[in-house]
Amino acid sequence: MTRSIVLATLVAFGGLTVGIAQEFRPVRPPLPDAVKIKDNLYVIGASTPGNDFTGGNTVILVTDSGVVLVDTKLSGYGAVILQKVKKVTDKPVTTIINTHTHGDHVGSNEGFPGSVDIVAQENTKANMAKMTAFQGANASFLPKRTFKDKLTIGSGNNRVDLYYFGPGHTNGDAFVVFPSVRVLQTGDMFAWRDAPVIDRTQGASGVEFPKTLAKALAAIKDVDVVIPGHSPATTLKDLAQYQKFTADFVSAVQSAIKAGKSAEEAAKTIDLTAKYPGYTKERYAPAIAALYEELKKS
Repeated sequence: MTRSIVLATLVAFGGLTVGIAQEFRPVRPPLPDAVKIKDNLYVIGASTPGNDFTGGNTVILVTDSGVVLVDTKLSGYGAVILQKVKKVTDKPVTTIINTHTHGDHVGSNEGFPGSVDIVAQENTKANMAKMTAFQGANASFLPKRTFKDKLTIGSGNNRVDLYYFGPGHTNGDAFVVFPSVRVLQTGDMFAWRDAPVIDRTQGASGVEFPKTLAKALAAIKDVDVVIPGHSPATTLKDLAQYQKFTADFVSAVQSAIKAGKSAEEAAKTIDLTAKYPGYTKERYAPAIAALYEELKKS
């Protein structure tokens, strides 16, 4: 075999290898552009117009000294998020806030410079530290700053208040308030108008979920806009309605257990959509199963 044939064979094989690697590499849908919510605050949505899932809502707050991001979507979106930020401002990303531990909210932390200050509730950092994605060299993309109950970052128009009110979706869910624009970001404590995801592996509590939301509503005032974890911007009134829904949902599950129903039977019979128009029940079954597990252990 001549040298040229050997080289051609190696190049062809190399190309095949790259092709195979690319074939098995996750292909992420494109991100929508950032949408202005108020003044210096924008949101990169949780899905494309075709409803392709990209991760949780990512908030951009443009401050005097740089950009504060809340949540970084699935892995692989770091560079794309930066491109979307550059369409809004030339200022660098200086701070990332993670509302909780799930990969669709922390996945692209690794796509930002190591100098970025990453902030989360202390339980969230502990949960993230157990994730494969943050082992070895990637441990540098874990939160650098944590808080227990409350933390304020910045001041004036740059101020961001972080709150923790107890377990719900996980055991480290942060509520993020931007006082100057009267906006609240809830993470997945209010992700959509449906049953919540109750991640028991991350310290979640379905029983405490409505209680935690009630504490948030009692403590957080002067808010006009609420940005859910995966849905379009809405109002504080809608968050209050969601708190009532989750309380009714837990009560319905408790009644089903008292009636001797199995989790599967409860999932077939519980339906709150008539009481809560616009709500769906696509996520009832796993939420009911999680509540059954929790309530039967208590």
